[in-house]
Amino acid sequence: MVMDIWSYIALGMETAISPTTLLYCFIGVFLGTFVGVLPGVGALVTISLLLPITFRLDPTSALVMLAGVYYGAYYGGSTASILLKLPGTPAAAVVCLDGYPMAQQGRGGIALFMTTIASFVGATIGILILMIAGPMIAEVALQFGPAEYFSMMLLGLIAAATIGRGNPIKGVAMVVLGLLLGIIGTDVNTGVVRYAFGILELSDGLSLVAVAMGTFGVAEVIASVNKVKSGEFQSKDITFRSMLPTRRDWARSSGSMLRGSGIGSFFGALPGAGPTISSFMAYAVEKRVSKHPHEFGQGAIEGISSPEAANNASVQTAFIPTLTLGIPGDVVMALMIGAMMIHGIAPGPQLMVEHPAMFWGLIMSFWVGNLMLLVLNIPLIGLWIRILTIPYSVLYPAVLMFVCIGVFSVNNNTFDIWMVLLFGAIGYLMMLLRFEVAPMLLGLVLGPLVEEYFRRALVIARGDLWVFMQRPISATVLTLTFALLLWAVWSTWRRRGMTRVRTET
Repeated sequence: MVMDIWSYIALGMETAISPTTLLYCFIGVFLGTFVGVLPGVGALVTISLLLPITFRLDPTSALVMLAGVYYGAYYGGSTASILLKLPGTPAAAVVCLDGYPMAQQGRGGIALFMTTIASFVGATIGILILMIAGPMIAEVALQFGPAEYFSMMLLGLIAAATIGRGNPIKGVAMVVLGLLLGIIGTDVNTGVVRYAFGILELSDGLSLVAVAMGTFGVAEVIASVNKVKSGEFQSKDITFRSMLPTRRDWARSSGSMLRGSGIGSFFGALPGAGPTISSFMAYAVEKRVSKHPHEFGQGAIEGISSPEAANNASVQTAFIPTLTLGIPGDVVMALMIGAMMIHGIAPGPQLMVEHPAMFWGLIMSFWVGNLMLLVLNIPLIGLWIRILTIPYSVLYPAVLMFVCIGVFSVNNNTFDIWMVLLFGAIGYLMMLLRFEVAPMLLGLVLGPLVEEYFRRALVIARGDLWVFMQRPISATVLTLTFALLLWAVWSTWRRRGMTRVRTET
């Protein structure tokens, strides 16, 4: 078994260091850092824009580039948080609490340097856990049948809806909406076209690219109009000498980085948790165990090293359920699964067996990409800061133009552009009503798969619904799903009760 792992690692490294893979890995991490620095753009919008381009690439290069954008964005997300108190990614919001005070104290360079080191440490630990746990989970998952897959995917959907931010009931409602949207198109079992309303373009279902670009890209552009004005950002020069931490900084950060990496690795592998929850949990734990809790919020070095290590470890371990079980932990992982399906590759336990070069090549590219990010981020901190001076009146029209070009290039059909605009309006409306659109996209991606495994399990059991409770793994997972639903209802009821009490007092 050990020899097999080492041979797979050698195969993956051979794939990862090929000139083509290295090129697309560099493009991915560079773009990821770029969009991480820019507030409001993010990895999700960028990956949505890049999906049409990946159709012309081989699957390995496409996945390496998209993954590079994903984890690269979390390296750059803390730059604006520290310098401008404006997080580039949601997970970097907690870095504002201590990073911005450090910048005001003239220690912004140290904060930027330390976040890069913490990101690398967290990513390294996350990749090691991915390499160890991934094959083990895939081996167990080979014993899964349709009932187990249905139960696991249902748990992933409910977890993503209830564990994340916002109202859990609203999250479940958005998952249901995504499942309904996934029904649109031709039924693979009967060949009947469902809910197309006579529109020929809908016979193949809704385009994942169009929905993702609309609900995230266009909706973000609409929401950002007049929020950020031109000339609001100013460039700040930071020398390399000003970025070097002291011995005291290293001593206080080393333990916090390890604790944050452990917390991030655990929460990253859970569907629905993700980097944002990981970073906030790491900050809360660090403040509790610190010998200097009074310094938190005033420029504590642990307040940036622990959450940065956590969110980058979380990003790496998020690939565990995605690659080994075919269950996306968050909406970006759903897009990764969509990219694999576009190339005819089914994620799951058979992925390691059927495509070992791609599976291990992707994992080993994480090592290469994180080394690139370590080299890129420290010298180019000054460049990323100057990018913040680009007027948003120039940036967002360019985003809209690339959205239209990208979605049109998929099917060469203007209908997809209208769908982007429609879902852009829907996404903006959801933002106003405080509905999370990410669970909807997860429902859209997993909806057809949930239906397929559900019907396949019933066919094998001759229509007996008890098949889902008769199999031990399926019964255990469904019990957890039911417990999550009960928790969602209870937490919503409790929140309303507390709101009513405050109103009466």
